Amino acid sequence: MKGIMIIQYFFPLLFLILINLIITIHCLSMQCNVDNIFHISNYNFNKEIYCHKNEKNIFNDSTDIINYDFCYKCKKKKKKKKLNLQCKKKCSANEIFKNIKIISAEDTLNEIIYNNKSISRFGDGEFNLIFGRGIKFQKSNKNLSKRLKEVLLSNEKDLLIGIPDSLNFEYLNNLIPRTKRFWKKWIKKNKFKLIFLHKKINYYSSFISRFYIIQQDKSNVLKYIKKLKKIWEKKDVLIIEGEKSRFGVDNDLFDNIKSIQRILCPSKNAFFMYNKILKEALKTDKKKLILLVLGPTASVLAYDLYKAGYQVIDIGHVDIEYEWFIRNVTSKIIIEGKFVNEVKGGNINIQNVKDKNYYNQIIAKVLK
Repeated sequence: MKGIMIIQYFFPLLFLILINLIITIHCLSMQCNVDNIFHISNYNFNKEIYCHKNEKNIFNDSTDIINYDFCYKCKKKKKKKKLNLQCKKKCSANEIFKNIKIISAEDTLNEIIYNNKSISRFGDGEFNLIFGRGIKFQKSNKNLSKRLKEVLLSNEKDLLIGIPDSLNFEYLNNLIPRTKRFWKKWIKKNKFKLIFLHKKINYYSSFISRFYIIQQDKSNVLKYIKKLKKIWEKKDVLIIEGEKSRFGVDNDLFDNIKSIQRILCPSKNAFFMYNKILKEALKTDKKKLILLVLGPTASVLAYDLYKAGYQVIDIGHVDIEYEWFIRNVTSKIIIEGKFVNEVKGGNINIQNVKDKNYYNQIIAKVLK
């Protein structure tokens, strides 16, 4: 009897080990750049088989099960879970992302304005940090990567998750050629690192803040700005921003606002001060609308403040876009008195603000 029981458990285990070895060798030969997880559904072992590569990888917790149903080439007609191990070589980015639904920028604004939704936004910088790559004004940090991923995979009722419209290939045609080339190259490089995105929920536009300079058609920008300003119309607002961001200073973005307060944070590596920033933000009355202008730190902060009961808008690049719009420029330029991270020299020799009202709005500084 014992011999029979040993055989019953030994052969399935041996089979799993062999399959694991075969797939691992195959994956290594394909130079996988993420931990792909293969489900063996024909057997009731409830196991996953991993494909590893010798590089840092943050996809290693229980939420990171990647289902290869995203790609039709990864399954055969009658056997849904039968994998095609050549997927990495054959699948196009368009095929990978075609089932991801991204709500337009205008409809994203409608959700924020008329349904009092909050939003946390993700762009190429936030995704790069998730993948373990630092960006110009935020060094890579394991905790930041983990928190960004946590927010991205969250599914809260009144918190919108914004991702780049450019992951929708039809939208790419709306962008100026230079930006279109950038996103095509970025998507091609990272397509297999993005397959953890949900296919059954709605994402929203992270490009609500990118309404002018990268858009091919600029004819409706003024109409869009009028709608954008309804977010804070007649509201008491707290702005949590980088020290030199100066959101809405020296322009009329806030000519319809009730009141403004500001918390100033580091212009670079703000996440290293995260706990202090959050602690200061939580002192705010929950009736106030909170606007975040704090890079990748804002994506996490929006989530934590939303969970604490605030309406929070990760508003990002809006002020600089507006400055470019009112100057009628067709390329990114330095804006005097403001931190512009996307322009060479835009983060140095930033002049002081002359408007005394700005200094009166500052209620706290979390700079060190």
